[in-house]
Amino acid sequence: MRTHSYESAVLINAALEDDIIEQIITKLQDSITQYGGTVKLVDKWGRKRLAYPIKKNKIGYYVIFQFDAPVTAIAQIERIYRLEESIIRFLNLKLSKFALEHFADQKAKEAAAKVLEVAPVTSTTVQEAAVAVPKTEK
Repeated sequence: MRTHSYESAVLINAALEDDIIEQIITKLQDSITQYGGTVKLVDKWGRKRLAYPIKKNKIGYYVIFQFDAPVTAIAQIERIYRLEESIIRFLNLKLSKFALEHFADQKAKEAAAKVLEVAPVTSTTVQEAAVAVPKTEK
């Protein structure tokens, strides 16, 4: 069975309490895995003001899922989204190879930034850096 990479943006009613929102998010993750998908990333943006009211809501809780799933599973996942009353809107996108490359590059840059951030500065590295910088004459 063919699988593709997908991204799903879900807008949840922000009037709900945090623990209920977490339960909904775990329920959505479980529904993805139930239909043969594997969740790669769950990005919780939190509560944001909407550009215009949707179903009389001015604030929504945004969650982005990135997952791999069989082609037949998307219809079932969207059905779960429609049946969940606390979901205001959702959007499923099939990720192209260019999007996947972009996400891989982004992860590599984040990993490199963490390595540079964590690397301790010692006196020898400062001396090496001072030697490497050429002095200008006046």
